[in-house]
Amino acid sequence: MLFITVKDSPGRGRGIFAQRNFKTGEVIETCPVIVLPTEEIDALELTQLYNYYFAWGPDSKDAAIALGYGSLYNHSYTPNARYYKDFDNKLLKYVCIRDIKEDEEITINYNCDPEDKNPVWFDLAGPEDI
Repeated sequence: MLFITVKDSPGRGRGIFAQRNFKTGEVIETCPVIVLPTEEIDALELTQLYNYYFAWGPDSKDAAIALGYGSLYNHSYTPNARYYKDFDNKLLKYVCIRDIKEDEEITINYNCDPEDKNPVWFDLAGPEDI
């Protein structure tokens, strides 16, 4: 059973929230992905899914859509979780990088590395994202 839920996140739309306390290093969710080859990305960019896909593959030229709640985690430059790509098994694994309290929003850095401060492709929601 997952101990996370989807709720409104002020200024961000929907987000993923903890339904219990999580400890550093704990797996929050493991999501299967649907992999789209490079030649289908242009078509994907014409859809709403454009904002929800992950760069995929060792060279990041393919795309992946995460199932489960995987595509609904919001971005932060001070995240409390991170994701790992498992190319062989076509999975994304979300793991706590610090303790997360019940009812706290679970966030990731969309650049994959929690320390990566490179700009993202959208306007940030607030000062906690800077």
